[in-house]
Amino acid sequence: MDRIAQLKQFLESSPNDSFLKHALALEYIKLGDDITARKLFEELLAHEPGYTGSYYHLGKLLERVGDTQAAISTYEKGMTMAKAANERHTYNELQSAYEDLVY
Repeated sequence: MDRIAQLKQFLESSPNDSFLKHALALEYIKLGDDITARKLFEELLAHEPGYTGSYYHLGKLLERVGDTQAAISTYEKGMTMAKAANERHTYNELQSAYEDLVY
């Protein structure tokens, strides 16, 4: 069974598991399916906005597809959430990606 099938099977019994959704989105990115990956990241963050690691990957995806404004907003929201959670490493990664895009 491939990784996507496994993750989907796990999600059937735990549909709101943020880790599983994040992992599945990353698998879709590997396949070049940005539309499905974006949908999964957006669902995950709507359900659990404090899952800060997903902001970076969603922001990078948005940059790649040319949606610069959405990428900027995603990085900004992620930085806000990471700061509130005192997740300095995640904050620094998001800030670096944000600055690379804006400046």
